[in-house]
Amino acid sequence: MSTALAQRAAHIIAQVSPESPADFVLRREVGSDRELDSVEKRALTGAVFAYYRWFAWLDTTRALPQRVLAALDLQKRFDDDPAAIKPESLAALALPEWALASLDFPTPEARTAYLRQLQRPPALWIRPQREFAPSIARALRHTAAPDFLPSGFSLPPSSLASVTALRYTGPSDLFKAEEFKKGLFEIQDLASQIVGHACAPEPGSTWWDACCGEGGKTLHLSDLMANKGVIWATDRHTGRLATLRKRAGRAQAFNYRAVTWNGGPFLPTKTKFDGILVDAPCSGVGTWQRNPHARWTTTETDVKELAEIQLQLLENTHKALKPGGRLIYAVCTITRQETTDVVRALSAAHPELEPVPFASLGSSESSLFLWPHQLDANGMFLAAWRRRTEK
Repeated sequence: MSTALAQRAAHIIAQVSPESPADFVLRREVGSDRELDSVEKRALTGAVFAYYRWFAWLDTTRALPQRVLAALDLQKRFDDDPAAIKPESLAALALPEWALASLDFPTPEARTAYLRQLQRPPALWIRPQREFAPSIARALRHTAAPDFLPSGFSLPPSSLASVTALRYTGPSDLFKAEEFKKGLFEIQDLASQIVGHACAPEPGSTWWDACCGEGGKTLHLSDLMANKGVIWATDRHTGRLATLRKRAGRAQAFNYRAVTWNGGPFLPTKTKFDGILVDAPCSGVGTWQRNPHARWTTTETDVKELAEIQLQLLENTHKALKPGGRLIYAVCTITRQETTDVVRALSAAHPELEPVPFASLGSSESSLFLWPHQLDANGMFLAAWRRRTEK
């Protein structure tokens, strides 16, 4: 990286704070800058994220541009040979001590694999609408730059995901692709796509996406339901619902109702649902590969408070299930407090909710950890229950 770009990256980093996260500042400073070409924008974005990925390794007595260059050197060294950074160093420096202590790894090898995954740049996944998946792959290959590799698209590394999930490794800005503007595909992480397949909604059924945000999972449910049935999409933020409506219009998804709901005990409808997805607010620890700045702003107190909110959301929403209806809990975090502890608490309080396996994912388990190093995607936790039918 040139000295000028390193200084520009340092200028961006200097504006980052807990109130103005790195991704927000990057969008503001880089996204609309017409003097930067696409190569320079990618380089700046990569430099800023590398800085936070290797933050704890850097000498704070050095000037900020020098630290940016040092982070890029560490990134190259790691990319060339991941074993060059010892597991002990990763465990001590890749994330805060409290965070590592909150994760339950099945084996020591899994812990090392996870920590190494955190230090890699994240993959870019897209979700074509089902009927357009083959044509989208062909079109984006065809319109990519000459150096685009045939391996630019590949099926997911796990049989959990639908064949519509595609990993993109080409150079194009996909937001500018005509197929994106026409709503034929969405940029959506693989783990988030797996949530939709965990729900496995039937066409014509009735679902509630209780914490829909800007609607990524709502749109996936709509596609899986072939635009039939109805999805109640609720969020406390009207701005997010406005974005959902815009995205749904682009994708020509019409089987939804977008309504504000504050997450409290007074539900937005008296409808009883075949399925409810609670994609609850969480610490986002599962996204720390994609968003390394959050490693240094998220606190243990945040996790505790969010776990209480998650349990309360499940308490409030499950009452709207039909007998036999399924409740799906999804969080892009992997902390013990927000995953298995929440599941145990809800199951203990509500024997009428029966844990059920994720048959649509080929699993006999009723709760699943999706680890970043297994999927090359965000970390995610899923749990499922069914409301018992009255005898």
